[in-house]
Amino acid sequence: MNRKILAILLKKEISLMKRNPIIPRLIVAMPILVMLIIPLVTTLDVKNVGVAVVDNDRTELSRRIIADMDASEYLSVKGCYFSYDEAFRQVEEGVADAIVTIPKNYFKDLTNGRKPELDLKANGVNATKGTLGAQYATMSIANSLSRWQAEQGVSLSLPESATVNLYNPTLDFRHYMIPALMVVLLIIICGFLPALNLVSEKETGTIEAMNVTPVGRLEFVLSKLIPYWVVGILVITVGMCIGWLVYGLVPEGNAINIYLAAILFSLVMSGLGVFIANKSTTILQSIFVMFAFIVIFQLMSGLFTPIASMPRWAQCITYAIPPRYFIEIMRSVYLKGSTVADLWVQYMALSSFALLFCLMAGMTYKKRV
Repeated sequence: MNRKILAILLKKEISLMKRNPIIPRLIVAMPILVMLIIPLVTTLDVKNVGVAVVDNDRTELSRRIIADMDASEYLSVKGCYFSYDEAFRQVEEGVADAIVTIPKNYFKDLTNGRKPELDLKANGVNATKGTLGAQYATMSIANSLSRWQAEQGVSLSLPESATVNLYNPTLDFRHYMIPALMVVLLIIICGFLPALNLVSEKETGTIEAMNVTPVGRLEFVLSKLIPYWVVGILVITVGMCIGWLVYGLVPEGNAINIYLAAILFSLVMSGLGVFIANKSTTILQSIFVMFAFIVIFQLMSGLFTPIASMPRWAQCITYAIPPRYFIEIMRSVYLKGSTVADLWVQYMALSSFALLFCLMAGMTYKKRV
């Protein structure tokens, strides 16, 4: 590889990127739009879950439990009723999403060492809202009992088991989504744009002029990809900064692990992009092919839908989806503080895909003289 020729070609590519009316704006707008807009729109957070309460205890503690649920930003007490039928009617009418029944002598049983259980039912029509609402209500009641015990200095026989949400105690969906959204940035910047760049060279005929020069295949392909690799790393940095400044989300693990995964995934997407460009003759053709891959990557990588909830046959297919491993790394490093040693399987998978796609890109690009 001739480094002097590569440096000249890189200078030429940077000049072309600056003169392009779309690429610089896209590079600036992509991380802002993806990291700011998508977390606000595509969220599974459920707020203002309607709760109908049947208070058969009517003690100060039961009133405290109801008040704490109503004060939560995730729950909204729609009413306190004397019978279960009245509360159930609110669910039938769509006013409430869950019913909490506080049994008679609830406070007395707690202070006497018994462990009474609250009856909690969720509306299964809207499964997501009902299930999450039931979890929110359970957490709110547990917190109310703990605070009451500390404030009043009384000994309550609290339930032995309680739900503790590890790594994301508040169940904030943005904490789960934001690390994974960075995969969209790299797919566009390091896969989509290089493919369009190469195919545009074919349509304008400039690639034919390049092919009759002494420039080698390696120098030419690298000159097309290196600028986008650098931009991809910058975009990841901007995305991390937006996640920190806007949403207060910082990685629990080392940022070096994130950049290592980003570099490997950039190689994967750039290799795939060059391969598609080599097989395409027009920009429109490459756009359709890349768009098909992007849709598959987003739907089957676990970005929006958990892989564990997919059918078994679909779960097996996801092992051949490179973004799956990048998303697993990002979420683990961000939320759990995982290291390379913990995620060596995912890093090895990305390395294998990077090697495979880069070999495919190199073998399919032919310098015609």
